[in-house]
Amino acid sequence: MDFFECYRLAGKIASDVRERAKGRYYVGTTLLEICETIEAEIREKGGVPAFPVNVSLNDIAAHYTAAPSDGLAVKEGDVLKIDIGVHVDGYIADTAVTISYDRKYESLIRVAEIALNEAVKVVRADAKANDIGNVIENTIVKQGFKPIQNLSGHSLDRYTIHAGKSIPNIKTIGPSFSLSSNQAYAVEPFVTTKDGEGVVYEGRVCNIFSITSRKPIKNQKADSFLEYLWTKFRTLPFALRWITESYDEREASELIELLVKKRNLHAYPILVEAHGRLVSQAEHTLIPAVDSNYVLTL
Repeated sequence: MDFFECYRLAGKIASDVRERAKGRYYVGTTLLEICETIEAEIREKGGVPAFPVNVSLNDIAAHYTAAPSDGLAVKEGDVLKIDIGVHVDGYIADTAVTISYDRKYESLIRVAEIALNEAVKVVRADAKANDIGNVIENTIVKQGFKPIQNLSGHSLDRYTIHAGKSIPNIKTIGPSFSLSSNQAYAVEPFVTTKDGEGVVYEGRVCNIFSITSRKPIKNQKADSFLEYLWTKFRTLPFALRWITESYDEREASELIELLVKKRNLHAYPILVEAHGRLVSQAEHTLIPAVDSNYVLTL
């Protein structure tokens, strides 16, 4: 398959899995069960998870995935963000949906979806990233909510989820890059309530990691473990629960901690709304063309 066919298939799998997740009733289900079910479905459909499924509750905006023995379950009034990544031969489709069974949060969820749809309308080759951010912020504010200003969409490359270019969720001043054809981008508005701070900070929990350096640290076990991680995940993020079939959980956890300290691994902290307000998210991956765009995860 050429790169576009890989992207198309990754997008189709991600979309199908997202829609199945959206239709489920998760109250009483653990976050671990949700992650494992979705990741198994990705593999069954012929894709590979591009990162551990994110299952971020309430004021946690992003980067929460289940630990190996995670017993945390969804409650009736929770706002659950499910962020899914699928790759086919390294070409990644990234998509997200927010779910709640409490009707009072319908507007919060709907605004993220509306902002995403409005942003998709202006995505074209040569469109300015700050114009997309302007559309997202205006849409959210007009609905009486607030965008998360320090979270953004991003360019994607092969085996690279955040490929160096950001698509803001707010108005920005100054120079802005233009989108390119044959380049994939994820657009992902994050929305909080009007009384929220509109920014996120890093929490203490880190359950997602990725390789930043393959330089040996002259520790035989750690160096062997690092090569195992490279063979299995390359530069894509991974979770501890993905490697417990090959390594004892305690040993793997200790090796990860060591490699983070040595800066061979990057740890992704959870991102929490600064005022503790609820956050919703919606996301599509697109490839722009001159007069249109191809939404891979529609």
